Amino acid sequence: MNRYYFDHNATTPVSPEVLSAFTTALADVCGNASSVHHFGQQAKRSLESARRQVAAMLGADAKEVVFLSGGTESDNLAVMGAVRAAAGERKHMITSAIEHPAVLGAASQLEREGVEVTRIGVDGAGVVDPDDVRRALQPHTVLISVMHANNETGVLQPLAEIGRIAGEAGVAFHSDGVQAAGKIPVDVGALGVDLYAISGHKFHAPKGTGALFVRKGLTLAPLQHGGHHERDRRPGTENVPGAVALAAAAENVIAMSPALRDRLERSILDRIPGTGVNGGGADRTPNTSNIWFDGVEGEAMVIALDLQGFAISTGAACSSGAIEPSHVLTAMGLSASKAKSSLRFSLGRANTSGQVDALVEAVVAAAARLRKLSPAYAHA
Repeated sequence: MNRYYFDHNATTPVSPEVLSAFTTALADVCGNASSVHHFGQQAKRSLESARRQVAAMLGADAKEVVFLSGGTESDNLAVMGAVRAAAGERKHMITSAIEHPAVLGAASQLEREGVEVTRIGVDGAGVVDPDDVRRALQPHTVLISVMHANNETGVLQPLAEIGRIAGEAGVAFHSDGVQAAGKIPVDVGALGVDLYAISGHKFHAPKGTGALFVRKGLTLAPLQHGGHHERDRRPGTENVPGAVALAAAAENVIAMSPALRDRLERSILDRIPGTGVNGGGADRTPNTSNIWFDGVEGEAMVIALDLQGFAISTGAACSSGAIEPSHVLTAMGLSASKAKSSLRFSLGRANTSGQVDALVEAVVAAAARLRKLSPAYAHA
C-alpha cells in the first residue's frame, strides 16, 4: 500500500540538502564552540555562519538570533523572559485565545506569578482585531504576544498593524512564527515584532532545532542558568550540527503555491455536502486547510484514512489524545461537535496533484461510510 503524508504542520521530513549539511557537520565539526583551540574555533565559525543564514531568512541581524531547541522553548523564553525582565511590580500582558499551548502555557505560568493576562478573542475567520489589542492596553502592559500563522487553520494575523500599535505604546511585541517561517516570506522589520520564534522541524530541518529573534536592546530573563552561551540567553553547549541544519533549511526554503490546497478544498466541498473550510475567508498559509464534516467524528476519519495510507490530523499534534474540542475552533465560534468533526490537511512540497486527488477519493468514501454509522447524521 502506498502511503502519503498530509500532516506537515505537525512535522516535516528532513530534506536531502539539510540531511547532508547536518551529517557533514556531525561528522566533521567535533569541537565545542566555546573552546579556543582549532577544533573549537572551527565549531564557532560553523555556528556563526549558521546564525547569519537564519538571520537572513528573517531579515534580521545575526546578533539578534538565539539558537534554541524549537518553538516551545523559543516561545517560553520570549514570553516569560520578556515579562520577567520588565520593570515594575505590576505587569500585564496581552495574547490571543488561539495561541499555541507554548504561549498559552507560558501566560498561565505568569498568571500564577501575579502577572495579569488578557486573552483577546477572534472573529469567525479566526482573525484578531488590532483594535481589540489597542483597547486591551493598560499603563502597565509589558508584552503583546500574537501568533503569525495558526497551526490548525493556517490563518494569518495582522502582525504589522499590531506591531504599529505595540510600537506606539512602547510595549514589546512577540509572535510565534513557527507555522509561518519556511512557508511564507518573513521580515521581522516589516512586521514590527521584537521577538519571533521559529522551529526547524516545521520546514525540513531536524526536530530539536529552532531559534528566537530578539531585537537589539531588548532584555530577556533566561529560563536556565549555568553559562554565558547565546549572549547569556540560553546556557549550555550549542548544538552546532543542529544550527547548521536549521541554516540549510533556511537557505533552501521553496515558496509553496496554494494551488494544491485550493484543489483539495474545492474537490471536497463540491463532492461532500455538509462541509466547510474553517478560516476559509481569511488570508492563510498556502499549505493548510481545516475542514469540518457534519456527522463525522474527526478521530474516526483520521483512523479510516490512515488505514488507506493517508496521514492527516484533527488539529495540533501537541494536543493529540485530548478529549476536549480544539480551543482554536471553539474560539472561532464553532460548536464542540463541529470542532470535533474538523480535520486538518497540511501539505508539503513533495505532495502532488495525483496524491491530492487520491486523498479526495479516500475522504469521500470514508465520510460516506462513517455517516452511515452515525445515528446523529442519519436523523439529521
